[in-house]
Amino acid sequence: MRGSFIMRLGLDGYHDSVCAELELDSSSAAVMGTAASMVYAAHEQATFENLQVDAIVTAGVEGNATCAGDPAQWVETPNGWNKLAEVAGTINTIVVVNQPLKPEAQIRALLTATEGKSAALMELGVSSRYSRDLATGTGTDQICLAAPMDEGQYAYGATNPHSKLGELIGRVTRTATINALRWQNGLEPSITRSLIHALRRFGFSESAFLNAMRQRLDDSSMELLEKNRNSVLFEPQAAAAAYAFASVLDRIRFGVLPPTIGSDVLRQQAATIAASLSTQIERWSTFWRQIEVDVNQPMNAIYDAIRLGWMAKWESGG
Repeated sequence: MRGSFIMRLGLDGYHDSVCAELELDSSSAAVMGTAASMVYAAHEQATFENLQVDAIVTAGVEGNATCAGDPAQWVETPNGWNKLAEVAGTINTIVVVNQPLKPEAQIRALLTATEGKSAALMELGVSSRYSRDLATGTGTDQICLAAPMDEGQYAYGATNPHSKLGELIGRVTRTATINALRWQNGLEPSITRSLIHALRRFGFSESAFLNAMRQRLDDSSMELLEKNRNSVLFEPQAAAAAYAFASVLDRIRFGVLPPTIGSDVLRQQAATIAASLSTQIERWSTFWRQIEVDVNQPMNAIYDAIRLGWMAKWESGG
């Protein structure tokens, strides 16, 4: 297997092996590795006057998405790695600029491209697999920058987001990352507009949802729900309330909202989920009175809201 081959050679040995296979000088070539399909590589280009920036991105985040500062899974020591987590997912980014860059601009270009990648993950609402935060990347992301080295040409010194060149770098990286994740992981609006995507980082999944509902519904109601689960999981108004529920949980965690109001605010969003699923928005206050929220176990309120909305929908012949 390729993984065993890489581990046996080590990173430097594998680099030399790839370059030798392609008949390239290993001292002047960079090698990037990923399990993502090259078929799904995304290419974006942007221009302004004499500037041109290209970004080529491959991306996968299903098993390895992380937020900066999450608990680490690997520990490096002088004797090697003392733990290697089973992870899968990498965002590889190649940025090509058609004009020479000063050394400081090269470094800032890498930062700007990284910010573009993280902005793409925020736009898609990708959850960290290691915490309750939204992801900023994966633990194995790689990035390369290519620009001419011509001392006879003007070398650009600014690649921050305030400069036009920085804007181009951030824009193409963000768009290419979004496209690569759509092709590799199916992350496009019809998938991300769901209760699962909104609440995944808090433990909500299809299996958890079904298990919780089995404890809340009788057999006939549960059978009906299982056959029509997507009408719950992908209901747009319910998904909107689920995103609001997640956002409120974040603000409580970060100390923006005081815990004393947390239950009441979360209760409002849970009641909206119930009202949306029932298609009886006029019963919102009734649902609100029937839902209790424990901030330490918030998903129970979500499951209770789904039960209330589902039962009300079919009681009314919906």
